[in-house]
Amino acid sequence: MLYQIYETQRSLIEPFSDLAKVTAKMFTNPMLPVGMTPLSQRMAAGFDLVHRLGKDYEKPEFGIRTIDIDGVQIAIQERVEMGKPFCDLLRFKRFSDDPETLGRLKGQPVVLIVAPLSGHYATLLRETVRTMLKDHKVYITEWKNARLVPLSEGEFHLDDYVNYLQDFIRYLQGRYDNCHVISVCQPTVPTLAAVSLMASRGEKTPLSMTMMGGPIDARKSPTEVNNLAVHRPFEWFENNVIYRVPNNFPGAGRRVYPGFLQHTGFIAMNPDRHANSHYDYFNHLIKGDSDSAEAHRQFYNEYNAVLDMDADYYLETIQTVFQDFKLVNGTWEVRNAQGEKELVRPQDIRHTGLLTVEGELDDISGSGQTHAAHGLCTGIESEEQRHFEVKGAGHYGIFSGSRWRNQVYPVVKKFILEHQAGMPKAVTAVAAEPAVVAAVAEPVAAEISIEAPAPVTAAVEPAASATSLPESTSLEAPASVDAAAVEAVASELVAQEAVATEPAAVQAPAATAAEKPAAQPRAGYRRSPAVNKKR
Repeated sequence: MLYQIYETQRSLIEPFSDLAKVTAKMFTNPMLPVGMTPLSQRMAAGFDLVHRLGKDYEKPEFGIRTIDIDGVQIAIQERVEMGKPFCDLLRFKRFSDDPETLGRLKGQPVVLIVAPLSGHYATLLRETVRTMLKDHKVYITEWKNARLVPLSEGEFHLDDYVNYLQDFIRYLQGRYDNCHVISVCQPTVPTLAAVSLMASRGEKTPLSMTMMGGPIDARKSPTEVNNLAVHRPFEWFENNVIYRVPNNFPGAGRRVYPGFLQHTGFIAMNPDRHANSHYDYFNHLIKGDSDSAEAHRQFYNEYNAVLDMDADYYLETIQTVFQDFKLVNGTWEVRNAQGEKELVRPQDIRHTGLLTVEGELDDISGSGQTHAAHGLCTGIESEEQRHFEVKGAGHYGIFSGSRWRNQVYPVVKKFILEHQAGMPKAVTAVAAEPAVVAAVAEPVAAEISIEAPAPVTAAVEPAASATSLPESTSLEAPASVDAAAVEAVASELVAQEAVATEPAAVQAPAATAAEKPAAQPRAGYRRSPAVNKKR
Protein backbone atom coordinates (compact mmCIF):
# COMPACT_ATOMS: atom_id res chain seq x y z
CA MET A 1 0.00 0.00 0.00
CA LEU A 2 2.81 2.42 0.85
CA TYR A 3 4.38 1.92 -2.58
CA GLN A 4 1.03 2.69 -4.27
CA ILE A 5 0.55 5.80 -2.14
CA TYR A 6 4.02 7.00 -3.11
CA GLU A 7 3.40 6.40 -6.81
CA THR A 8 0.06 8.21 -6.64
CA GLN A 9 1.70 11.18 -4.97
CA ARG A 10 4.51 11.20 -7.54
CA SER A 11 2.00 11.11 -10.40
CA LEU A 12 0.15 14.07 -8.94
CA ILE A 13 3.32 16.10 -8.47
CA GLU A 14 4.83 15.35 -11.88
CA PRO A 15 2.64 17.80 -13.90
CA PHE A 16 3.49 20.63 -11.50
CA SER A 17 7.17 19.75 -11.80
CA ASP A 18 6.95 19.94 -15.60
CA LEU A 19 5.06 23.23 -15.37
CA ALA A 20 7.75 24.64 -13.09
CA LYS A 21 10.39 23.68 -15.65
CA VAL A 22 8.55 25.49 -18.43
CA THR A 23 7.98 28.55 -16.23
CA ALA A 24 11.66 28.70 -15.33
CA LYS A 25 12.56 28.77 -19.02
CA MET A 26 10.07 31.57 -19.62
CA PHE A 27 11.67 33.74 -16.94
CA THR A 28 15.09 33.24 -18.51
CA ASN A 29 13.95 34.05 -22.04
CA PRO A 30 14.97 37.66 -22.86
CA MET A 31 12.49 37.70 -25.76
CA LEU A 32 9.52 37.49 -23.40
CA PRO A 33 8.30 40.39 -21.21
CA VAL A 34 8.53 38.27 -18.02
CA GLY A 35 12.19 37.60 -18.81
CA MET A 36 12.97 41.32 -18.63
CA THR A 37 11.52 42.04 -15.17
CA PRO A 38 13.85 42.85 -12.24
CA LEU A 39 12.89 39.62 -10.43
CA SER A 40 13.11 37.33 -13.45
CA GLN A 41 16.40 35.72 -12.38
CA ARG A 42 15.11 34.98 -8.90
CA MET A 43 11.79 33.64 -10.18
CA ALA A 44 13.54 31.41 -12.71
CA ALA A 45 15.80 30.02 -9.97
CA GLY A 46 12.84 29.29 -7.72
CA PHE A 47 10.85 27.45 -10.39
CA ASP A 48 13.93 25.52 -11.50
CA LEU A 49 14.49 24.33 -7.92
CA VAL A 50 10.83 23.30 -7.61
CA HIS A 51 11.18 21.29 -10.81
CA ARG A 52 14.24 19.41 -9.58
CA LEU A 53 12.68 18.67 -6.20
CA GLY A 54 9.57 17.21 -7.80
CA LYS A 55 10.91 15.43 -10.88
CA ASP A 56 11.41 11.69 -11.23
CA TYR A 57 15.07 10.75 -11.69
CA GLU A 58 15.54 8.03 -14.27
CA LYS A 59 18.42 5.64 -14.76
CA PRO A 60 21.55 7.62 -15.76
CA GLU A 61 23.70 6.77 -18.76
CA PHE A 62 27.35 5.85 -18.61
CA GLY A 63 27.86 8.36 -21.41
CA ILE A 64 31.42 7.25 -22.15
CA ARG A 65 31.77 8.08 -25.83
CA THR A 66 35.53 8.51 -26.16
CA ILE A 67 38.68 8.24 -24.06
CA ASP A 68 42.15 9.58 -24.62
CA ILE A 69 45.08 7.16 -24.70
CA ASP A 70 48.46 8.81 -25.16
CA GLY A 71 46.93 11.59 -27.23
CA VAL A 72 44.86 9.25 -29.42
CA GLN A 73 41.08 9.51 -29.22
CA ILE A 74 39.50 6.08 -28.80
CA ALA A 75 35.82 5.62 -29.64
CA ILE A 76 33.76 3.61 -27.13
CA GLN A 77 30.72 1.52 -27.99
CA GLU A 78 28.55 0.35 -25.09
CA ARG A 79 26.64 -2.83 -25.82
CA VAL A 80 24.99 -5.78 -24.07
CA GLU A 81 27.10 -8.91 -24.48
CA MET A 82 24.95 -11.23 -22.39
CA GLY A 83 21.45 -10.64 -21.07
CA LYS A 84 19.73 -12.21 -18.07
CA PRO A 85 16.37 -11.40 -16.44
CA PHE A 86 17.91 -9.36 -13.60
CA CYS A 87 21.27 -8.31 -15.06
CA ASP A 88 23.03 -7.49 -18.31
CA LEU A 89 26.69 -8.00 -19.00
CA LEU A 90 27.82 -4.75 -20.64
CA ARG A 91 30.89 -4.40 -22.78
CA PHE A 92 32.69 -1.14 -23.52
CA LYS A 93 34.26 -1.93 -26.87
CA ARG A 94 37.10 0.31 -27.99
CA PHE A 95 37.71 1.37 -31.60
CA SER A 96 40.70 3.10 -33.17
CA ASP A 97 41.98 3.74 -36.68
CA ASP A 98 45.54 4.10 -35.40
CA PRO A 99 47.33 0.79 -36.16
CA GLU A 100 49.88 1.11 -33.35
CA THR A 101 47.22 1.94 -30.74
CA LEU A 102 44.95 -0.83 -32.01
CA GLY A 103 47.78 -3.33 -31.66
CA ARG A 104 48.26 -2.38 -28.02
CA LEU A 105 44.55 -2.57 -27.27
CA LYS A 106 44.21 -6.11 -28.60
CA GLY A 107 46.70 -7.59 -26.16
CA GLN A 108 45.43 -5.93 -23.01
CA PRO A 109 43.85 -7.87 -20.09
CA VAL A 110 40.12 -8.58 -19.90
CA VAL A 111 38.45 -7.30 -16.73
CA LEU A 112 34.98 -8.02 -15.37
CA ILE A 113 33.86 -5.25 -13.00
CA VAL A 114 31.13 -6.45 -10.67
CA ALA A 115 28.99 -3.44 -9.79
CA PRO A 116 27.01 -3.24 -6.55
CA LEU A 117 23.34 -4.16 -6.40
CA SER A 118 22.68 -1.91 -3.45
CA GLY A 119 20.36 0.92 -4.32
CA HIS A 120 22.03 2.84 -7.12
CA TYR A 121 22.77 1.90 -10.70
CA ALA A 122 26.03 0.57 -12.12
CA THR A 123 26.76 4.08 -13.40
CA LEU A 124 28.03 4.73 -9.88
CA LEU A 125 31.24 3.15 -11.23
CA ARG A 126 31.41 5.38 -14.32
CA GLU A 127 34.79 6.78 -13.43
CA THR A 128 36.09 3.33 -12.50
CA VAL A 129 35.14 2.11 -15.96
CA ARG A 130 36.53 5.18 -17.72
CA THR A 131 39.90 4.81 -16.04
CA MET A 132 40.13 1.04 -16.56
CA LEU A 133 39.40 1.45 -20.29
CA LYS A 134 42.80 3.03 -20.83
CA ASP A 135 44.58 -0.27 -20.27
CA HIS A 136 41.96 -3.05 -20.24
CA LYS A 137 39.08 -4.65 -22.11
CA VAL A 138 36.24 -3.80 -19.75
CA TYR A 139 32.97 -5.56 -18.97
CA ILE A 140 30.57 -4.65 -16.16
CA THR A 141 27.46 -6.09 -14.57
CA GLU A 142 24.46 -3.80 -14.98
CA TRP A 143 21.78 -4.86 -12.49
CA LYS A 144 18.19 -4.17 -13.48
CA ASN A 145 15.51 -2.33 -11.52
CA ALA A 146 13.43 -5.14 -10.02
CA ARG A 147 10.17 -3.27 -10.60
CA LEU A 148 10.78 -3.57 -14.35
CA VAL A 149 11.24 -7.35 -14.27
CA PRO A 150 7.93 -9.24 -14.82
CA LEU A 151 6.89 -11.88 -12.31
CA SER A 152 7.07 -14.42 -15.13
CA GLU A 153 10.88 -14.19 -14.91
CA GLY A 154 10.76 -15.75 -11.46
CA GLU A 155 12.39 -14.74 -8.19
CA PHE A 156 15.90 -13.47 -7.65
CA HIS A 157 17.93 -14.80 -4.73
CA LEU A 158 21.44 -14.27 -3.48
CA ASP A 159 22.20 -17.72 -4.93
CA ASP A 160 21.11 -16.44 -8.34
CA TYR A 161 23.49 -13.51 -7.98
CA VAL A 162 26.37 -15.94 -7.41
CA ASN A 163 25.30 -18.11 -10.35
CA TYR A 164 25.07 -15.06 -12.63
CA LEU A 165 28.66 -14.14 -11.82
CA GLN A 166 29.87 -17.64 -12.60
CA ASP A 167 28.09 -17.53 -15.97
CA PHE A 168 29.68 -14.18 -16.79
CA ILE A 169 33.15 -15.43 -15.83
CA ARG A 170 32.71 -18.57 -17.94
CA TYR A 171 31.55 -16.45 -20.88
CA LEU A 172 34.70 -14.32 -20.76
CA GLN A 173 36.90 -17.36 -20.27
CA GLY A 174 35.35 -18.97 -23.33
CA ARG A 175 35.92 -15.83 -25.39
CA TYR A 176 39.38 -14.78 -24.17
CA ASP A 177 40.65 -17.93 -22.42
CA ASN A 178 40.66 -16.12 -19.07
CA CYS A 179 39.87 -12.88 -17.27
CA HIS A 180 40.34 -10.79 -14.15
CA VAL A 181 37.57 -9.80 -11.73
CA ILE A 182 37.15 -6.56 -9.78
CA SER A 183 34.32 -6.39 -7.25
CA VAL A 184 33.40 -3.08 -5.65
CA CYS A 185 31.63 -2.88 -2.28
CA GLN A 186 28.65 -5.23 -1.85
CA PRO A 187 29.59 -7.79 -4.54
CA THR A 188 32.87 -8.75 -2.88
CA VAL A 189 30.97 -11.42 -0.93
CA PRO A 190 29.10 -13.11 -3.82
CA THR A 191 32.18 -12.75 -6.05
CA LEU A 192 34.33 -14.62 -3.55
CA ALA A 193 31.60 -17.26 -3.31
CA ALA A 194 31.39 -17.60 -7.11
CA VAL A 195 35.13 -18.10 -7.55
CA SER A 196 35.27 -20.45 -4.54
CA LEU A 197 32.58 -22.71 -5.98
CA MET A 198 34.32 -22.79 -9.36
CA ALA A 199 37.57 -23.77 -7.65
CA SER A 200 35.87 -26.48 -5.60
CA ARG A 201 34.49 -28.04 -8.80
CA GLY A 202 37.89 -27.95 -10.47
CA GLU A 203 36.87 -25.27 -12.98
CA LYS A 204 39.24 -22.66 -14.31
CA THR A 205 39.16 -19.60 -12.05
CA PRO A 206 39.98 -15.95 -12.93
CA LEU A 207 43.62 -14.97 -13.06
CA SER A 208 43.10 -12.42 -10.31
CA MET A 209 40.46 -11.05 -7.95
CA THR A 210 40.49 -7.46 -6.74
CA MET A 211 38.11 -6.74 -3.87
CA MET A 212 37.47 -3.15 -2.90
CA GLY A 213 35.68 -1.92 0.23
CA GLY A 214 33.42 -4.91 0.82
CA PRO A 215 31.94 -6.64 3.91
CA ILE A 216 33.76 -9.96 3.69
CA ASP A 217 33.72 -10.09 7.51
CA ALA A 218 31.21 -7.51 8.73
CA ARG A 219 32.13 -8.23 12.37
CA LYS A 220 35.39 -6.28 12.05
CA SER A 221 35.24 -2.55 12.81
CA PRO A 222 31.43 -2.53 12.60
CA THR A 223 29.89 0.56 11.04
CA GLU A 224 26.39 2.00 11.33
CA VAL A 225 25.36 -0.26 8.47
CA ASN A 226 26.54 -3.35 10.31
CA ASN A 227 25.07 -2.32 13.66
CA LEU A 228 21.61 -1.79 12.23
CA ALA A 229 21.53 -5.31 10.80
CA VAL A 230 22.72 -6.79 14.08
CA HIS A 231 20.34 -4.86 16.31
CA ARG A 232 17.23 -5.49 14.21
CA PRO A 233 15.81 -9.02 13.88
CA PHE A 234 15.37 -10.52 10.44
CA GLU A 235 11.57 -10.29 10.75
CA TRP A 236 11.79 -6.52 11.26
CA PHE A 237 13.27 -6.02 7.80
CA GLU A 238 10.72 -8.31 6.18
CA ASN A 239 7.78 -6.56 7.87
CA ASN A 240 8.89 -2.95 7.52
CA VAL A 241 10.76 -2.41 4.25
CA ILE A 242 9.32 -4.95 1.81
CA TYR A 243 6.42 -3.92 -0.48
CA ARG A 244 4.84 -5.08 -3.71
CA VAL A 245 5.36 -3.22 -6.99
CA PRO A 246 2.20 -1.30 -8.11
CA ASN A 247 0.28 -2.29 -11.21
CA ASN A 248 1.68 0.48 -13.42
CA PHE A 249 5.08 -1.24 -13.75
CA PRO A 250 6.10 -4.39 -15.66
CA GLY A 251 7.07 -6.05 -12.38
CA ALA A 252 3.63 -5.54 -10.83
CA GLY A 253 3.16 -7.72 -7.75
CA ARG A 254 6.88 -8.42 -7.22
CA ARG A 255 8.09 -8.09 -3.61
CA VAL A 256 10.87 -5.50 -3.47
CA TYR A 257 12.78 -3.17 -1.22
CA PRO A 258 11.68 0.06 -2.96
CA GLY A 259 14.21 2.59 -4.19
CA PHE A 260 12.22 5.51 -2.80
CA LEU A 261 12.59 4.11 0.73
CA GLN A 262 16.32 3.81 0.22
CA HIS A 263 16.53 7.36 -1.08
CA THR A 264 14.50 8.65 1.86
CA GLY A 265 16.99 7.02 4.16
CA PHE A 266 19.94 8.57 2.31
CA ILE A 267 18.48 12.04 2.74
CA ALA A 268 17.39 11.44 6.34
CA MET A 269 20.97 10.83 7.40
CA ASN A 270 21.92 14.46 6.71
CA PRO A 271 18.82 16.54 5.89
CA ASP A 272 20.49 19.83 6.79
CA ARG A 273 23.37 19.16 4.45
CA HIS A 274 21.06 18.47 1.53
CA ALA A 275 18.86 21.47 2.32
CA ASN A 276 21.92 23.72 2.33
CA SER A 277 23.05 22.25 -0.97
CA HIS A 278 19.72 23.08 -2.63
CA TYR A 279 19.79 26.58 -1.16
CA ASP A 280 23.29 27.06 -2.57
CA TYR A 281 22.01 25.84 -5.94
CA PHE A 282 19.28 28.49 -5.79
CA ASN A 283 21.87 31.19 -5.09
CA HIS A 284 24.13 29.95 -7.89
CA LEU A 285 21.27 30.36 -10.35
CA ILE A 286 20.52 33.88 -9.12
CA LYS A 287 24.18 34.88 -9.46
CA GLY A 288 24.47 33.27 -12.87
CA ASP A 289 27.13 30.81 -11.69
CA SER A 290 26.30 28.19 -14.31
CA ASP A 291 29.31 25.97 -13.58
CA SER A 292 28.41 25.48 -9.91
CA ALA A 293 24.74 24.99 -10.80
CA GLU A 294 25.60 22.35 -13.39
CA ALA A 295 27.87 20.57 -10.90
CA HIS A 296 24.89 20.37 -8.51
CA ARG A 297 22.66 18.96 -11.24
CA GLN A 298 25.19 16.34 -12.26
CA PHE A 299 25.64 15.16 -8.70
CA TYR A 300 21.94 14.87 -7.89
CA ASN A 301 21.05 13.31 -11.23
CA GLU A 302 23.13 10.34 -10.07
CA TYR A 303 22.42 10.53 -6.34
CA ASN A 304 18.63 10.64 -6.74
CA ALA A 305 18.43 7.80 -9.26
CA VAL A 306 17.67 4.61 -7.32
CA LEU A 307 16.37 1.15 -8.17
CA ASP A 308 14.22 -1.44 -6.40
CA MET A 309 15.87 -4.63 -5.15
CA ASP A 310 14.15 -7.99 -5.20
CA ALA A 311 13.00 -8.83 -1.67
CA ASP A 312 14.48 -12.34 -1.59
CA TYR A 313 17.92 -11.11 -2.60
CA TYR A 314 17.84 -8.23 -0.14
CA LEU A 315 16.66 -10.24 2.85
CA GLU A 316 19.07 -13.10 2.18
CA THR A 317 21.94 -10.62 1.97
CA ILE A 318 20.99 -9.16 5.34
CA GLN A 319 20.88 -12.58 6.93
CA THR A 320 23.90 -14.16 5.21
CA VAL A 321 26.34 -11.25 5.32
CA PHE A 322 25.33 -9.10 8.29
CA GLN A 323 23.61 -11.39 10.76
CA ASP A 324 24.84 -14.99 10.41
CA PHE A 325 28.25 -14.21 8.85
CA LYS A 326 27.97 -17.45 6.91
CA LEU A 327 30.96 -16.83 4.65
CA VAL A 328 33.51 -16.44 7.44
CA ASN A 329 31.86 -19.14 9.57
CA GLY A 330 32.09 -21.65 6.73
CA THR A 331 28.35 -22.40 6.75
CA TRP A 332 27.22 -20.75 3.50
CA GLU A 333 25.62 -23.12 1.03
CA VAL A 334 24.70 -21.84 -2.43
CA ARG A 335 22.10 -23.54 -4.61
CA ASN A 336 23.51 -24.00 -8.10
CA ALA A 337 21.68 -23.88 -11.43
CA GLN A 338 20.81 -27.57 -11.05
CA GLY A 339 19.15 -26.95 -7.69
CA GLU A 340 21.89 -28.60 -5.66
CA LYS A 341 23.45 -26.97 -2.60
CA GLU A 342 27.21 -26.48 -2.56
CA LEU A 343 29.31 -25.31 0.39
CA VAL A 344 31.35 -22.16 -0.21
CA ARG A 345 35.00 -22.98 0.49
CA PRO A 346 37.36 -20.02 -0.23
CA GLN A 347 40.28 -22.19 0.87
CA ASP A 348 39.88 -24.18 -2.35
CA ILE A 349 41.00 -21.21 -4.48
CA ARG A 350 44.61 -21.84 -5.54
CA HIS A 351 45.39 -20.31 -8.93
CA THR A 352 43.90 -16.82 -8.56
CA GLY A 353 45.77 -13.77 -7.29
CA LEU A 354 44.02 -11.80 -4.52
CA LEU A 355 44.24 -8.04 -4.01
CA THR A 356 42.15 -6.28 -1.35
CA VAL A 357 41.72 -2.50 -1.16
CA GLU A 358 40.40 -0.54 1.83
CA GLY A 359 39.96 3.15 2.56
CA GLU A 360 41.32 4.39 5.87
CA LEU A 361 38.18 6.45 6.54
CA ASP A 362 35.62 4.03 5.10
CA ASP A 363 32.49 4.27 7.26
CA ILE A 364 30.46 1.78 5.20
CA SER A 365 32.86 -1.18 5.14
CA GLY A 366 35.02 -0.75 8.20
CA SER A 367 38.75 -1.34 8.41
CA GLY A 368 39.63 -5.02 8.17
CA GLN A 369 36.36 -6.20 6.64
CA THR A 370 37.78 -6.60 3.14
CA HIS A 371 41.23 -7.63 4.35
CA ALA A 372 39.55 -10.65 5.98
CA ALA A 373 39.44 -12.32 2.54
CA HIS A 374 43.11 -13.21 2.93
CA GLY A 375 42.40 -15.24 6.05
CA LEU A 376 39.77 -17.23 4.16
CA CYS A 377 41.75 -17.87 0.97
CA THR A 378 44.43 -20.03 2.59
CA GLY A 379 44.98 -22.01 -0.60
CA ILE A 380 46.47 -19.00 -2.40
CA GLU A 381 50.24 -18.66 -1.98
CA SER A 382 51.14 -15.67 0.19
CA GLU A 383 53.24 -14.09 -2.58
CA GLU A 384 50.12 -14.03 -4.76
CA GLN A 385 48.22 -11.89 -2.25
CA ARG A 386 48.32 -8.14 -1.66
CA HIS A 387 46.54 -5.70 0.62
CA PHE A 388 46.40 -1.96 -0.04
CA GLU A 389 45.11 0.62 2.41
CA VAL A 390 44.50 4.11 1.04
CA LYS A 391 45.28 6.78 3.58
CA GLY A 392 42.72 9.55 3.86
CA ALA A 393 40.20 7.80 1.59
CA GLY A 394 36.62 7.06 2.50
CA HIS A 395 34.35 4.52 0.85
CA TYR A 396 33.93 6.23 -2.52
CA GLY A 397 37.50 7.47 -2.68
CA ILE A 398 38.78 3.97 -3.43
CA PHE A 399 36.92 3.71 -6.73
CA SER A 400 36.16 7.32 -7.70
CA GLY A 401 37.98 10.62 -7.64
CA SER A 402 41.62 11.61 -7.41
CA ARG A 403 42.65 8.93 -4.92
CA TRP A 404 41.23 6.24 -7.17
CA ARG A 405 43.07 7.60 -10.19
CA ASN A 406 46.37 8.46 -8.52
CA GLN A 407 46.75 5.81 -5.82
CA VAL A 408 44.45 2.84 -6.28
CA TYR A 409 44.39 2.41 -10.05
CA PRO A 410 48.19 2.11 -10.49
CA VAL A 411 48.21 -0.64 -7.86
CA VAL A 412 45.27 -2.48 -9.44
CA LYS A 413 46.75 -2.15 -12.91
CA LYS A 414 50.11 -3.55 -11.89
CA PHE A 415 48.54 -6.43 -9.96
CA ILE A 416 46.47 -7.43 -12.99
CA LEU A 417 49.52 -7.29 -15.28
CA GLU A 418 51.51 -9.45 -12.89
CA HIS A 419 48.82 -12.14 -13.09
CA GLN A 420 48.07 -11.85 -16.78
CA ALA A 421 48.67 -15.18 -18.54
CA GLY A 422 52.08 -15.26 -20.18
CA MET A 423 53.25 -12.04 -18.49
CA PRO A 424 56.43 -12.05 -16.36
CA LYS A 425 55.87 -11.48 -12.65
CA ALA A 426 58.23 -8.53 -12.58
CA VAL A 427 56.05 -6.37 -14.82
CA THR A 428 56.65 -2.72 -14.05
CA ALA A 429 54.68 -1.08 -16.83
CA VAL A 430 52.73 1.13 -14.47
CA ALA A 431 53.08 4.87 -14.75
CA ALA A 432 53.25 5.48 -11.03
CA GLU A 433 55.68 6.95 -8.59
CA PRO A 434 58.48 4.42 -8.01
CA ALA A 435 57.60 4.15 -4.34
CA VAL A 436 54.09 3.10 -5.21
CA VAL A 437 55.25 0.47 -7.68
CA ALA A 438 57.70 -0.93 -5.19
CA ALA A 439 55.05 -1.08 -2.52
CA VAL A 440 52.57 -3.09 -4.49
CA ALA A 441 55.26 -5.58 -5.44
CA GLU A 442 55.50 -6.63 -1.80
CA PRO A 443 53.67 -9.82 -0.78
CA VAL A 444 50.65 -9.67 1.46
CA ALA A 445 52.82 -9.87 4.54
CA ALA A 446 53.77 -6.28 3.80
CA GLU A 447 50.58 -4.28 4.22
CA ILE A 448 50.74 -1.25 1.97
CA SER A 449 49.98 2.13 3.44
CA ILE A 450 50.31 5.03 1.04
CA GLU A 451 49.62 8.42 2.49
CA ALA A 452 49.77 10.78 -0.45
CA PRO A 453 51.56 9.76 -3.62
CA ALA A 454 52.24 12.29 -6.26
CA PRO A 455 49.68 12.55 -9.06
CA VAL A 456 49.97 9.76 -11.61
CA THR A 457 49.94 11.65 -14.84
CA ALA A 458 49.70 8.61 -17.10
CA ALA A 459 46.72 7.20 -15.24
CA VAL A 460 44.71 10.41 -15.22
CA GLU A 461 42.53 11.42 -18.13
CA PRO A 462 42.22 14.97 -19.33
CA ALA A 463 39.92 17.05 -17.19
CA ALA A 464 37.66 17.70 -20.12
CA SER A 465 36.88 14.01 -20.49
CA ALA A 466 36.56 12.91 -16.89
CA THR A 467 35.12 14.97 -14.08
CA SER A 468 35.43 13.26 -10.72
CA LEU A 469 33.67 13.30 -7.40
CA PRO A 470 35.99 12.10 -4.67
CA GLU A 471 34.29 10.24 -1.85
CA SER A 472 30.94 10.19 -3.64
CA THR A 473 29.16 8.97 -6.67
CA SER A 474 31.07 8.98 -9.93
CA LEU A 475 29.60 11.63 -12.18
CA GLU A 476 30.27 12.63 -15.73
CA ALA A 477 30.17 16.40 -15.90
CA PRO A 478 30.32 18.27 -19.20
CA ALA A 479 33.69 19.58 -20.24
CA SER A 480 32.49 23.09 -19.51
CA VAL A 481 31.90 22.33 -15.87
CA ASP A 482 34.81 22.94 -13.55
CA ALA A 483 35.89 19.64 -12.00
CA ALA A 484 36.72 21.37 -8.74
CA ALA A 485 33.16 22.65 -8.51
CA VAL A 486 31.73 19.16 -8.82
CA GLU A 487 34.16 17.81 -6.24
CA ALA A 488 33.21 20.61 -3.86
CA VAL A 489 29.53 19.74 -4.14
CA ALA A 490 30.21 16.06 -3.52
CA SER A 491 32.54 16.65 -0.58
CA GLU A 492 30.11 19.02 1.10
CA LEU A 493 27.11 16.73 0.62
CA VAL A 494 28.43 13.32 1.48
CA ALA A 495 30.94 13.88 4.24
CA GLN A 496 30.30 11.46 7.10
CA GLU A 497 26.99 10.29 5.66
CA ALA A 498 26.37 6.58 6.20
CA VAL A 499 24.01 4.25 4.42
CA ALA A 500 20.34 4.88 4.78
CA THR A 501 17.98 3.46 7.31
CA GLU A 502 18.59 -0.11 6.22
CA PRO A 503 21.76 -1.99 5.44
CA ALA A 504 19.77 -2.62 2.38
CA ALA A 505 22.18 -1.19 0.29
CA VAL A 506 24.81 -3.28 1.70
CA GLN A 507 27.14 -0.68 0.32
CA ALA A 508 24.47 1.76 -0.75
CA PRO A 509 25.71 5.12 -1.93
CA ALA A 510 25.51 7.10 1.18
CA ALA A 511 28.42 9.29 1.77
CA THR A 512 31.68 8.83 3.47
CA ALA A 513 34.08 11.17 5.11
CA ALA A 514 35.25 13.94 2.85
CA GLU A 515 38.66 13.61 1.34
CA LYS A 516 41.48 15.34 3.11
CA PRO A 517 43.71 17.71 1.12
CA ALA A 518 46.56 15.89 -0.51
CA ALA A 519 49.83 16.10 1.40
CA GLN A 520 53.30 16.20 -0.06
CA PRO A 521 54.26 13.01 -1.89
CA ARG A 522 55.37 10.44 0.62
CA ALA A 523 55.03 6.69 0.65
CA GLY A 524 55.16 4.78 3.88
CA TYR A 525 55.09 1.06 4.47
CA ARG A 526 54.36 -0.91 7.58
CA ARG A 527 54.90 -4.56 8.18
CA SER A 528 51.99 -6.59 9.42
CA PRO A 529 51.69 -10.27 10.30
CA ALA A 530 51.18 -12.42 7.25
CA VAL A 531 47.56 -13.28 6.86
CA ASN A 532 48.44 -16.40 4.94
CA LYS A 533 51.39 -18.69 5.33
CA LYS A 534 52.45 -21.37 2.94
CA ARG A 535 51.27 -24.74 3.99
